[in-house]
Amino acid sequence: MTAKHRPLSPHLQVYRLPLTGLISISHRMTGVLLSFGLLSLVWILISVAIGEQAYQLLQQQLLTLVGKLLYAAMIYALLFHLCHGVRHLCWDIGHGFERSRLLGLAVLELLVSVILTALWLYFTL
Repeated sequence: MTAKHRPLSPHLQVYRLPLTGLISISHRMTGVLLSFGLLSLVWILISVAIGEQAYQLLQQQLLTLVGKLLYAAMIYALLFHLCHGVRHLCWDIGHGFERSRLLGLAVLELLVSVILTALWLYFTL
């Protein structure tokens, strides 16, 4: 078989990941995002330790639209990561592996994380 006649493996334009696969990848991405969130928490603590002027400057930056969007993204990442962690705990005890329930649980996980984020933002902003 020549190189011209070899079958092509599916690539991103052809193959679509199922929702459960996308959620699994998103779980890893939110873990990385939360690492950056911890760095920003250290940045906040350092500005508090430096003094009032540094903290006020940081607070002005965090109260901008970009700062609020980053805050909302960090809260969503945290709550999505939490919901997926609960799902993994359920898997650890042997529940939720049924093929018929995987999609429903994935959608439930997304809905709960969005609702929790909306509630968090409603009560804090």
